[in-house]
Amino acid sequence: MIETVSNIEPETLARFDAIIDVRSPAEFAEDRLPGAINLPVLDDAERAEVGTVYKQESRFKARRIGAAYVARNVARHLENALADRPKGFHPLIYCWRGGMRSNAMATILAQVGWRCGVLEGGYKTWRRAVTAGLRNSEEALPVILLDGQTGTAKSDVLRAATREGVQTLDLEDFAHHRGSVFGGYINNPQPEQKYFETRIFDRLRDFDLSKPILVEAESNRIGRCEIPKRLWTAMQNAPRITLTAPLAARAAYLLTAYPDITGDKSAAFAAIDRLKPFHSRETLADWRALAEAADWRGLAADLMRAHYDPAYERSRQRGRCGAALAEYNLGELDSATFERVAKEIASALLSAQR
Repeated sequence: MIETVSNIEPETLARFDAIIDVRSPAEFAEDRLPGAINLPVLDDAERAEVGTVYKQESRFKARRIGAAYVARNVARHLENALADRPKGFHPLIYCWRGGMRSNAMATILAQVGWRCGVLEGGYKTWRRAVTAGLRNSEEALPVILLDGQTGTAKSDVLRAATREGVQTLDLEDFAHHRGSVFGGYINNPQPEQKYFETRIFDRLRDFDLSKPILVEAESNRIGRCEIPKRLWTAMQNAPRITLTAPLAARAAYLLTAYPDITGDKSAAFAAIDRLKPFHSRETLADWRALAEAADWRGLAADLMRAHYDPAYERSRQRGRCGAALAEYNLGELDSATFERVAKEIASALLSAQR
């Protein structure tokens, strides 16, 4: 049995045992529905070949070649990824726009005896919803910014606030980036822009928009991921909770927050080189020397004094800042402090709702 699914509301998607994206791996890597698994009926090379034949030779030949590839690939999925699925397995299947690829997979799986859903409009239905929600909507978001200079452990406090029941958006987690020239992860590349937006949109769908959403203060780009218009507009005017901490404590904290950099001098050198437009050769040489000597604490402190703290102050002076709600001097940057401050923030936000 094949059913047509016409909406992507969370309660609808939750009815299915699996969401199967049958597009090519390259399409899947760019973006996909949350929680989807990729079981392509055409891989990247096969899709390119079929498309070329369709354009240059004939539609019939392209469909014949494509059907052969689809049959072989679906057979492989039945023998491997789907081999242990029970009789009552109920998947939702989608392709680019709900056409031949998803229906081909659904037809075969239905013949096995599984009840399959096919998403009407395919991936494009999802993407239209994301675009409408994050780029076209002018509905205000109740954002509160968690602000503070580099090294004040904003991400740790944000995660602790999540555990306290505060609605939070961890944009650096979604972007796989810590928001500075040192912020990329060596073994965890950034997602494509569309998938970054998918993660934000999916998270927002879980929120009660009558309650505040705590977001770490960021520039409009986190690495190469751009914060979408609706959220960025809310962040620019949002009230702020500010974290402060002594320079020495921040420098020590950064050694724990950037273990991939301190463990790889070449990564540190590459990040320092990205600061060439902003500092003299002499300053860059000093920083390279500190990295070469593995004086990571000294490097972190000097970078904050000469680069990050001045940049933070310039940004605050240029930007539109909302009301100051509270300021917390963390003193020690450890888990106990993060939990204490998160509890205070959660209590303050709850009080503000009353």
